Amino acid sequence: MEVKVIVDRLRIMGKRDPKIYGHFIEHFHNQIYGGIFDPSSPFADELGLRKDVMKAIADLEPQIVRWPGGCFVSGYHWEDGVGPERQPAFDKAWRVEDSNSFGTDEFIALCRKINAEPYICTNAGSGTPEEMSNWVEYCNLPTEGKYAKRRIANGHTEPFKVKYWSIGNENYLPGEIGAKTAAEWGIYVRESAKMMKRVDPTIEVLAASVADLDWNLHLLREAGKYLDWISIHGYWDPLWQQNALSPYEICMCYSLEIESQILKAKNILGVFGYLGRIRIAFDEWNLRGWHHPHVDSPTEDYITPRNLNDANESYTMADAVFTACFLNQCLRHCDAVGMANFAPTVNTRGAIFTHQDGIVLRSTYFVFEVFTKYMGDTVVDSWIPNNIYFEVNGTVKDLEVKVPALDIVATTLSTDSSLRLSIINRHPNQAVTLQLATAGYSSARLHSVTAPSKDSYNDIDRPNEVRVSEVVPTFSTGDNLTLQIDPHSVNVLVLS
Repeated sequence: MEVKVIVDRLRIMGKRDPKIYGHFIEHFHNQIYGGIFDPSSPFADELGLRKDVMKAIADLEPQIVRWPGGCFVSGYHWEDGVGPERQPAFDKAWRVEDSNSFGTDEFIALCRKINAEPYICTNAGSGTPEEMSNWVEYCNLPTEGKYAKRRIANGHTEPFKVKYWSIGNENYLPGEIGAKTAAEWGIYVRESAKMMKRVDPTIEVLAASVADLDWNLHLLREAGKYLDWISIHGYWDPLWQQNALSPYEICMCYSLEIESQILKAKNILGVFGYLGRIRIAFDEWNLRGWHHPHVDSPTEDYITPRNLNDANESYTMADAVFTACFLNQCLRHCDAVGMANFAPTVNTRGAIFTHQDGIVLRSTYFVFEVFTKYMGDTVVDSWIPNNIYFEVNGTVKDLEVKVPALDIVATTLSTDSSLRLSIINRHPNQAVTLQLATAGYSSARLHSVTAPSKDSYNDIDRPNEVRVSEVVPTFSTGDNLTLQIDPHSVNVLVLS
């Protein structure tokens, strides 16, 4: 059976914001120290940033990077991390000492080196609106006030011009430092955003949100006029306490749940009249939740288990296919979703793993590679009238789920007449024959993320199990192109 995809390139669904291919790093375990920042590494530059890691990130053409948290930020005081005299501080979120040797100045330098916009998430836990606005002063004011003068004294004459600022992280969660009630949050965000925009009216402000009507009732009623974005998060395979990773088939079921969170956020914005003015930033997301058990225990080891996050065999084609499905949903809802930040970029559940002799590019890395390099900037209508399905039994909800094999989004590129489709085959072991009408096109290239097995992964001693390949498909008779789409694969087809 051939599956058909129909594309109407004249029906434009919206413009894709490249910030949906954004990234995130947090002061958790070895993402920063021993990850992107390691002055003792032979790969370190003059600032202690690893050149091999920076090149790998830069090759993905990231538009934006979020920092410093995450839960970490809710106890972080930015002034401890600038200037020549830095004192270590105890990180109350993850219960470790942070040297503060990587702070605002180093983060800005990193972003400049990889050609990405810096996005700073502020402390809305133990911090204050004044502390947040002082941070904006340090980064953005040319010379006025003591904080701009402090930046200049630290060797940075020109302002950093940080455009994107988030108020808080997950302040709706009881476990977050400085958690707030819905009523408290709206007022807190209002006063914080007011002060931050008084310092620099050109910044764009985000606020921690969740797909919950009561939370947003207070947030948007109190602070909506000051906000440019709401920030939502998503991890679908919850592994906080038990590192029991879901198998490939269950992860494909999770991929069907991505859209519901976006739709809820869109509907809430619509109810309050902000759809189209306030955009959605999915600024923390990943298939796998970070493993950090016993963080509140007085006796149990809460540090060593975090090493399990860095087991490369954990990151298979399940992660790659889910990641592609997530990006497809951002493209489908590009009218509302303007930013997304993969969490994290380096180590833990990241796309890049560091070791003393180099790096490993995990399966998710290659998904970003093909999307950023080959997908277009304008989303056009497409649909599959006859998809095929496979059944998955024994999901977390004890339901039998029928999973559509193919997930396809069509785009065009504003600088030429090409058509570019992301084509995902979720099926664990069956190739799918795809037929596409190609009138007007005479050249095709298929860029594919593939692996021998759905459970394949890259590691230090096997770096190329998951990889990108390119083929030149042959046009069939007439104006049709017939393609064999490998199982558990992510593909971008470019038609010229």
